[in-house]
Formats: sequence, C-alpha cells, structure tokens
Amino acid sequence: MPTFSRTATTDTDETARVPVQPRRDDEPTTQNITKPRTDEGTTQTLVKPRTSTVTPPTAAERKPIAVGRPAEPVKPAVVRRPRTSGLATLGLIVSIAGIALVLSGPMAGYGIGVAGLGLLLSLAGLGATRKQHVAGKGDALIGIAVSIGAIVLGVLALNGQLSWLGTDVQPASNLREWLDAQFANRF
Repeated sequence: MPTFSRTATTDTDETARVPVQPRRDDEPTTQNITKPRTDEGTTQTLVKPRTSTVTPPTAAERKPIAVGRPAEPVKPAVVRRPRTSGLATLGLIVSIAGIALVLSGPMAGYGIGVAGLGLLLSLAGLGATRKQHVAGKGDALIGIAVSIGAIVLGVLALNGQLSWLGTDVQPASNLREWLDAQFANRF
C-alpha cells in the first residue's frame, strides 16, 4: 500500500506534477475520412469508430472440461414435515374424558380408571415426542396434568373429603336447583 507524504501540500520542485502523455498505439484509434460535399464545395470529416480485434470464444472453449468421472446429479433434500404424536393427542382426549367423569359425581370411580389410562397414553406420547420431527409435547404435558388432577379429585371424592363431589351427590341437579333459587325472582 503506498504511503504519501503529508509535508508537501503545494506543487514544488519535488512534487511537480508531470503532464499525462497520450497513449501510443501501433494502430490509430480513429480514422479521419475526408469526403467532399457537393452542395457547398466544403469538405466534411467523418470519424470511423475502431473495430474490435477480440475474437469470440469457440465452442470447445465454452464447454467445461470434465476431469475424472462425471458428476452425479444433485438430489433434492427430503424435507420431513413435523407431525403430531397420536399418542399425545389421544392421551389428552382420554384425560379430559376422565376428568369429566370424575366431575359428574356418580361416575367418579370410572373416571379414575379413564384418567389413569389417559396418564399412560400421555406419558407414552411424551416419550414419542423425543424423536426428531415429532411434535405434541404440549399436548402430552397437558394430558398428564389433567389426568393427575382427575385422579386426585376422584380419590378425594370417593373418600368423602369433598362434600360437593361424591358418588351419592348429583351435581347437575344440585346446580340446577341452586341456579333456580338464585334467579327465580330476577326474570
């Protein structure tokens, strides 16, 4: 990289500028052609542009040279779309069915069994989501939480720990009676 002196700021004897010399070629870049004009008797100078001396490449020069064995065509990459784990989705559905049975009251015992099955399916679905291109981890985790909640509520209901929920209580009819008592005079 060239370095320039910062001391000389004006043209002196040391930094005198050399005029640019015109380019000298063997052949002229333009040709002056003098053509007489017949109407006024004066001549007109025409400038003929310089023709290119570059030759276009031949067909052999344009072809790539293959060395060794020919290249194999590039196969497009196989793109695997992510799919949702069927076990995780099924576990979530069965867990929701289990909590619905537990909250119904008289079906709490069956709800515990269905919630247990939902827990097993959700755990299997969670294991399946560890594979590449398998989604559904959220479904599996929600299914596990719902099924554990259903099992805990069902066990508490069967032991009589929850007064509002049990096998002898009809929550739907109790809710209807309570709503009727609250809104009877308002409508």
